Parts: sequence; C-alpha cells; structure tokens
Amino acid sequence: MNKEITPKTSGMALIVDDDLTVRILARETLEQAGFIVTDIADGAQALSAFEQVKPDIILLDVMMPGTNGFTVCKQIRRHPDGKNTPILMMTGLDDVDSIKQAFEIGATDFITKPVNWLILGHRVRYLLRAGQALQELSKSQARLSYALQIARMGSWEWDIENDELHWSEEACQIFNIDPVGLEGSYHAFLNSVHPLDKEFVSSQLEEALRNNKPYSIDHLILLPNGTERYVHTEAQIFSDNDGRPVKMTGTVQDITERRNTEQQIRYLAYYDNLTGLPNGVLFKENLQHAIAYAERHNRKVATLFLDLDRFKRINDTLGHTTGDKLLQGIAERLTQCIRKHDHVTREDPTQTLGSIARLGGDEFTILLDDMCHSQDAAKVALRIIEKTAHPFELDGHEVFVTASIGISVYPNDGKDIVTLIKNADTAMYHAKDLGRNNFQYYAESMNATAFERLMLETQLRKALEREEFMLYYQPQVNIQSGTIIGFEALIRWQNPELGMVAPSTFIPLAEETGLIIRIDDWVIATACKQLKMWEDAGLPPVRVAVNLSGQHFSQKNLPETIRKIIAETGINPQYLELEVTEGVLMRNAEETIATLNDLKEMGLSLSVDDFGTGYSSLSYLKRFSLDTLKIDQSFVSDVIDDADNAAIITAIIAMARSLKLKIIAEGVETLEQLDFLRAHGCYEMQGYLFSRPSPEEATTRMLLEGKKFMSWERKADCEKDT
Repeated sequence: MNKEITPKTSGMALIVDDDLTVRILARETLEQAGFIVTDIADGAQALSAFEQVKPDIILLDVMMPGTNGFTVCKQIRRHPDGKNTPILMMTGLDDVDSIKQAFEIGATDFITKPVNWLILGHRVRYLLRAGQALQELSKSQARLSYALQIARMGSWEWDIENDELHWSEEACQIFNIDPVGLEGSYHAFLNSVHPLDKEFVSSQLEEALRNNKPYSIDHLILLPNGTERYVHTEAQIFSDNDGRPVKMTGTVQDITERRNTEQQIRYLAYYDNLTGLPNGVLFKENLQHAIAYAERHNRKVATLFLDLDRFKRINDTLGHTTGDKLLQGIAERLTQCIRKHDHVTREDPTQTLGSIARLGGDEFTILLDDMCHSQDAAKVALRIIEKTAHPFELDGHEVFVTASIGISVYPNDGKDIVTLIKNADTAMYHAKDLGRNNFQYYAESMNATAFERLMLETQLRKALEREEFMLYYQPQVNIQSGTIIGFEALIRWQNPELGMVAPSTFIPLAEETGLIIRIDDWVIATACKQLKMWEDAGLPPVRVAVNLSGQHFSQKNLPETIRKIIAETGINPQYLELEVTEGVLMRNAEETIATLNDLKEMGLSLSVDDFGTGYSSLSYLKRFSLDTLKIDQSFVSDVIDDADNAAIITAIIAMARSLKLKIIAEGVETLEQLDFLRAHGCYEMQGYLFSRPSPEEATTRMLLEGKKFMSWERKADCEKDT
C-alpha cells in the first residue's frame, strides 16, 4: 500500500482582502508554496481571525470598505502576539505617501496590484524567513549573523545621548564604508543618505524619537564611489525611566536587487518597449481607477482613442524603421499635449505617461480624468490634432501625418473600461469617415456642445480687448431712510455674435480658464473710475461693492494690484468694498487672513457674500477683518414659507450683531420678505423690490436726482412705487 506523502508546511498564512478573485488566487499560490491558508473578506474581522489562526504571515489589502488595511495593520501591531508578524500590504496605490504610511504603521513590505502570482509565493517565503530571523535575535547571535549575511542585512546601534553610532560589519559592507577609522555619529550616517531622501529620513527619525515608537522605511543611500543603493531600515527606540529616548537599535537591508527586479518586471509587464508609454494592460488599470474615483466624486472620465491616418503608407514607403521612429515621435508629442491640470487623481501630477498608452501598431489611447465637463476633452483632442499635424524630420525625410480621434465619456457612454474603449474606437472610425484629421464624440450631441463651449471660450478671451464688458449697478438701500447707501457692481457681457451672455454662463468658464483674474481686475478698475467720475461731478459719495474670485487669493498679488488701481484713479479707498464668498474665506484661511489684513490697511471695506451657504465658524469669522455680512438670496427667497430659512436668517443677524458687523440682505423681492427682515433688525437690503441692476447712465441719474425709495410704512404707497 502506497503511503500518502504530506507536503512540508511552510507556515500559516492569513489573507485579508475584500476581492474574492484576489483571495482565491492568493490562496492557490500560497497553498502550492506549502502554506496553510485562511482568508477573510472583512477588515473588521481581521483581528479576531489573527487571534484564532496565529498566522506566521499576513497578506493585507489596503483599500477595503469599512475597516481598511491601515487600521487592521495598526490593530495587529498593538496586539502582544502581532508585533513581529510579517505583514505584506497589497495595494493598487502607487503613491509614495500611501507606501510611507504603510511602513509607518508597521507593515513589513508592500506589493502592488495586479499581483504577479508567479513570484508571490517566493516573496511571502522571503518575508517569513526575514521575520523569523528577527524573532530569533535573542536566541542565537551566530544564527542571526548568518541570516543577516544571506539577506544582505546589517545592524546598528545609536547611543543618542553621546551621539555614538556603532555599525555591524554587514552594515559597513552595505554602505561600502571601512569600519577602521569610521566616524560613528548620526551626522556621518546622514552624509551617506542620498540627498533626495535626507529630509525624509531625518523627519522619520525625529518623529520616531518624538513619539518613542519604532520606525520602518525604505530610502536611497549614496556610496563613496557615487553608486546608489536602496536600503530598508527598521529601528527600535529604548528609553530611560523618565521616558527619554537614550538608545536606538536597528537593521539595514540592501534591497537594491529586489527593487530593480520589481521595476524591471513591472516595466516588461506594463510598458511598451518601442515608445516607453504604458501598454494596454496598464491603461485599463488606470482607467479602472479613474472610473472608481469618478463614481465616488460624481466626476467624468474621457477616453480618447487615436489612430494615425494612412500610417501604413509611411511604413510601406519608408520602411518599418522610419515608421517606428514616427511612432516614437508621436508618443513624445502626445506627452507634450497632456498638461498637468488635465489630471488630478494620478500619483504624481507632473507625470503624464500614466494617462497615455500605446495599444499596438499606430493606435494610442489617452485618459482624461476628474473632469467637470465632457466638452473639456475637445480641448485636448484639438491640441493633439494640431501638434500631430506638424511635420516630422525622420532619416532625412519630411514626414506628414494626421490623426483621427474618438472620444467616449464616463458615465454617459459607458460605465466600464471595455465599453468606454469600444465606444471611443467606434467614434474614431466615425472621425475617419468624416475625412480624417478630426475628432468625434461617441454621442453626436456632444460634438455640438463641445464646439459651442470652445467658441464661447474663444469669444471670452477676446472680450476684454474688444471692450465688450460693461458694469451694471444695483442699489443697496437703507429702508429706514429710503436712501441709497451703496451699489453692487455687476458685470455684463454684450457680444456682437452671441448677444447678451448671462453671467451664469461665462463666469464659471472664466473661473475654469483662469480669465477671471483679468476680468476681476477690469471690474475693480472700472468701478473705481466710475467712483471718481461721480466724485468729480459733485455727487454725494457712495460705496461700490465688487465681487472677487477666490483665485485672487492664490495669486498672492491682490493687494499690490488694488493699491495700483487706487493710485491711478485717485479714489478714496473707503468707498470701495470687496466681496468674497464664505467658501473663499475658509479655503487656506491663514493666507486669506493675511491678504484681507493688507486690504483692510488700505482703508477698503470687506464683506462676505452669500453668507450662510458655507461652513465657517464663529471663531474663524472673528479672525477676519470684515465689515459686512450679506445674507444669501437663497435664504431670503423662501424666508416666509420655510421655517429653517427663517431660523438661519435670524441666527445670521444675531451673529452679525455679536461681531459688530453690518448686515445686508440680498435678493429681496417682496414686501413680506422686507417686513420679516426689518422685524428682525436687518435694515439694509438690495433686490428687485427696489431696483434691478442698471447701466451707468441710469445709475448716475439716481444719484443726480437724489433717488429715495419709499419709507415702507404704508403698503399702498409701496405697491404703487413698485
């Protein structure tokens, strides 16, 4: 009778991942490698499973619903039996911050998805062996030394109080330093760290000392001969009875070969050898990530499918070598066409290669993620078509080539990568049918919308030079005296082709394109000139309020711009009021406070527009140098029928009083709204009940005539006037 042979067990492994496919593949791989495997799908159950299984190694997914991998790792590291258990973090995240965070909370190593299952078993056994070597540290110094040599790992000990650093022989070999005459100090160690990583290593060490916790990091070192190496460093801190760190011991491991191998394997698996661009596999992975992000944040993702027109003719005429050079040139131009702001969710926004891929032959795909408007993809497509059409100098030949591009947009044209790519491909063939050298959306209606948006942007860029903008003024009224106390300057755009364009149409586009800065500067200058004209005409002084975009506060030159305008126009700055929204105040609050203080020192008035729609707190508002709160018209419009809005307005008025601020209600259109506001102590208002915004001539007449609005005491008179 044949005796059944039981395979040798490598150890117990625990897999924690919400992806069933990953768990199945990981289980199969590890069982083939001799592990006894337990897998669970819920991070919340991980600690309980750890206590029951007592695994030798844990494979832990980072991104899981509910309790994520970072939290699970922290829980296990806090467990008495989990301090040294190897934890391999599995993540689709490529950003350095996530990797750093994984190591900071105690992860042993990480592996990126999609996992290379062929090497996972070897990787896990290697981590398990390294972990066992650390656990046996106290048992056998000889065994440890041998294991360290095999693993290219050294040890060190730092006497913090005396700044004496002792390196093992293996550590000296890794750093290529002669132990004889070695300067044993922390400064000497830091000199061996690569300049790019010095700040990172120092900050990690300082944080470990400050928190009295161990740390584990990967970083570059620079050998005396100029060679770069990757090392993995782990350290433990020892403190005196007062809790003051006095000693740190740790290990350093040369992981250069492993890192290089991983990078080479990744390159072969995910990148095109000819152009250096990602291949279709990596593009689909990036597209999947972009779709997931877009679904969570209600954004759009565009897939551009590009095919060169008549590329086969170039290959047949000039040969494949020239054709390959042309493809390389196309790849280079594509990377130049994709700008930083075309992408948000990438690991590094300065890198664009992850968004462009070569599928094969003369077919390329481009990913545009985190978009607000589907039409934005048209801008990129036009840049590509224009750039591609320029001639190439190849092997003494001037080569011309054009491109046809198809565009599909998530979620309109598909909600999965297969559908989006297929529909973009279909749209590309439609572009070829229409004569080549153009782009087409998968949805026909999108083409008209895209061109309309592009035309509007083109006209908007010319509007300032053509002097198509004008200012209208809406009076702000004190209802107790009926007098005009000021005006709000509101921009209007009269385009000869488009007619009167609504601010709600062009202001968001101006914000998106950055033109809002120039437009706001024009509004401020024009309002100041008008103030000066009224002053020179002997009219009574009034305050004019101007809305400011939040983009001014990131430019950091707003005070200088306004100071120059005031000097050029010669106005009294107390009659210029700048309005910012509540959301702008709370964005980069510290920098905003500094800017507002500069403006306040000039003598300007400052008000918060649309107050009540943001998330500011009383403590923050006290820090801003404000004069006025403006109650948003969205609250005023429903104040009679909506108890919540009535309560909000009452609270805003009380807040303004407590902060000793003036308050103006916007959008007042009915007597009932006026009566409510007056009854609760708000006496300054603006809205259609008093006057619609008026052009310069009509506004000047109001001032010349000393226009007074009704006393509001007799309803009949009020209705007659309105």
